[in-house]
Amino acid sequence: MSKPVNDNLTQEVQKRRTFAIISHPDAGKTTLTEKLLLFGGAIRLAGTVKGRKAAKFATSDWMEIEKQRGISVTSSVMQFDYNGHKINILDTPGHQDFSEDTYRTLTAADSAVMLIDSAKGVEAQTKKLFQVCRLRGIPIFTFINKMDREGRDPFDLLEELEQVLGIRSYPMNWPIGSGKQLSGVYDRMKTRVELFNGDDHKEITVRPVSGYEDPVIREIAGEFLADQLKQEMELVDVAGDPYDYEKIRTGELTPVFFGSAINNFGVQTFLDNFLQLAPAPTPRNSSEGPIEPTKETFTGYVFKIQANMNPAHRDRLAFLRIVSGKFERGMSVRHVRAGKDIKLAQPQQFLAQDRDIVDEAYPGDIIGLFDPGIFRIGDSLSAKGSVEFDELPTFSPELFSKVTIKNALKQKQFLKGIDQLTEEGTIQVFKTISFEDMILGVVGQLQFEVMEYRMKNEYGVDIQLQRMPYQFARWVVDENLDPSKYRVNSTLVKDKKDNYVALFESEYAMRSAMDKNPTAKFLENAP
Repeated sequence: MSKPVNDNLTQEVQKRRTFAIISHPDAGKTTLTEKLLLFGGAIRLAGTVKGRKAAKFATSDWMEIEKQRGISVTSSVMQFDYNGHKINILDTPGHQDFSEDTYRTLTAADSAVMLIDSAKGVEAQTKKLFQVCRLRGIPIFTFINKMDREGRDPFDLLEELEQVLGIRSYPMNWPIGSGKQLSGVYDRMKTRVELFNGDDHKEITVRPVSGYEDPVIREIAGEFLADQLKQEMELVDVAGDPYDYEKIRTGELTPVFFGSAINNFGVQTFLDNFLQLAPAPTPRNSSEGPIEPTKETFTGYVFKIQANMNPAHRDRLAFLRIVSGKFERGMSVRHVRAGKDIKLAQPQQFLAQDRDIVDEAYPGDIIGLFDPGIFRIGDSLSAKGSVEFDELPTFSPELFSKVTIKNALKQKQFLKGIDQLTEEGTIQVFKTISFEDMILGVVGQLQFEVMEYRMKNEYGVDIQLQRMPYQFARWVVDENLDPSKYRVNSTLVKDKKDNYVALFESEYAMRSAMDKNPTAKFLENAP
């Protein structure tokens, strides 16, 4: 007897884990991803990724792994199976590629893995990405990487999580030594020791113990490290936060794992625990209230559009996060904003090895839809009805350029290109109040480069970008707005919806404007 659809749907939802890895460049994200794929059998040989600094990288932080293994990584999501789970990893590229797109990708994740370099601690890019996760209240799991190198004291690193990011932590395991003395990690949850075997981690050796005072640890690590572990664990037990599953679920407490991704050490402990603790796909808010993943009607939303930078193909992919119901290839769905029905004929799923045409997919999965130019960021699709998911956030740009066209006869193509790229979320456009000059705002430098390239190749327009000194944008809500108060190290512009936006050269200029305009509201996002 076949199972009712809803039982099957519930089972499929429970199997899935969709998460993003957030980190500062060079913290080891490529390596960690590669090792996770290795556990899933998605790649047979995990090669260490070296020589990246020597090469010039124009696209993703993950291109090296793609070249070495032929894996479709630039697709921004990888899916693999492990221990009865279906795992979707979302890419958040490093600093060369840092863009608003990176932030938006996090809206499609149900949890985040924060990767921290044990020598460097919490770095700038990590802070930004962490804040976006925090706003959404999603669970955050921390992997402190590179424990095989000389790094900072584990207690210092945990304290920094609290001081810099404002999040409490619960160490799930604890290093026995570090750097050259690293001999293993003690797994607090499963009371066992995972041994560190230097570079050779083809087989992972785990020894059960009765607790951190077990004589087995003395045998493995020697007197000094066994005593050190005992002292540190006593301190953690007394002074550390208690384990609280509810706080983990709401992103108030982060479980911390120590390891070394390059040596495949601590990664399996992390993955096994993560799959137990991380949430299955969660509801998304909409015009009809929260939509549960187990709702039978298929729904989803577009969170990213990627135009292929290959001029020979000119294909655009819209990335769709499935929110509820079962997706089937060839199904007709309502494109809610456009108000028409469309057929999803050639959806792609990004298995670690290939981009494959997918026949069915479930909540939590990400599929790529060929986009002939009909999709925008935030579009909702539904098998029936007109449910609209909450608008995806826009983020305050940090880099600004005045844009002009070199050939005035191409004005029409120029405006078409600007409209299209604004819709995709590649750029934000502002106009100066007095001269109607056009200013572009972006979160990362790469967005300017993509913009120039695509204007030339897709619209045949050469543009000139002149960098401006502003670093902050704030939307100004003020009944008694006086433009003359925004002349010193700042300027007032309008966004595409005619909202007033103040651009500031420095934090000092921004604070001065706030002091001078006590009744005004200065918002990081459009009202």
